[in-house]
Amino acid sequence: MRRTWLWTLVALLALAGLSYALFLWLSPPALPEGFLYGSGRIEATEVQVTAEVTGRVLESRLVEGRTVEANEVLARLDETDLRTRLKQAEANVAAAARAQERAAEQLRTWRHHLQTAQADLARYRKLRASGDVSAQMLDQAENRFREARGQVEALTAALAQAAARREAAAREVELLRSQLDKTVIRAPIAGTVLTKGIEVGELATPGRVIAVLADLAQLELKVYVPERELAKIRLGDPARVRVGAFPDRYFEARVARVDPRAQFTPKDVHMPDERARLVFGVMLALEGGEGHLKPGMPADAWIRWEPQAEWPERLVVPG
Repeated sequence: MRRTWLWTLVALLALAGLSYALFLWLSPPALPEGFLYGSGRIEATEVQVTAEVTGRVLESRLVEGRTVEANEVLARLDETDLRTRLKQAEANVAAAARAQERAAEQLRTWRHHLQTAQADLARYRKLRASGDVSAQMLDQAENRFREARGQVEALTAALAQAAARREAAAREVELLRSQLDKTVIRAPIAGTVLTKGIEVGELATPGRVIAVLADLAQLELKVYVPERELAKIRLGDPARVRVGAFPDRYFEARVARVDPRAQFTPKDVHMPDERARLVFGVMLALEGGEGHLKPGMPADAWIRWEPQAEWPERLVVPG
């Protein structure tokens, strides 16, 4: 009986030892001293290219995944309607200019008449006072003065209206020329076409997204670090990043920014220490990932906060 009990105890101890050894073997290695781990998704600054005028797409050079240069033509819209309106607006400018010139010429003539009538009236009033002219002749002089003054006032108003019409027509011409320029849609930045938002033959309207561009040479990865670990991180600290598509390759990165405020751990973010509640976002600027890394890729990152720490041959995700 005692022997059976002893063998049972030995077996239990052996099983416990084997289980512990298996646990240690299966457990991921601890994070090396001098390093912090974080995970997130690759990000890039995306720029939405939108139409600013209405027009049907006549030509599109948009191909998803193609790189474009800044100011390169992406699409062209039909400009027929705008050109018709521009032609009419230019005709309105010319007509208003002619009306303004006529009013100005007539105004000069009637101002001369007004000066003459004013001088005649003054002279006739003196002659009437001395009895050298009749009352009828004085009335005629006064009528000529009033007519000339009325014509000057009317022509002054007409000249102002013609000038206003000309200015409004000129502004319309300037606006339509600007809109014509906008029928050629150009890339605001050098980058890669992520999405194509319109096809040839479709109608573009102001605000409609034509394409989404991203500068894949300026990729970033935002990871989250527990509040208690934040003091270890400095701007410029080196980091290495790995994505599932390239499990045996590490991409170099640097700490570029740190969020000024803590937040609760995002639901889709893995933290080795599940007790971590408050975390800080740390932005890593990736170096040399263009052509391999894409926005939206999940990634793991290891930040070396201790300058003397040696990079291990293989980095593992801590448990």
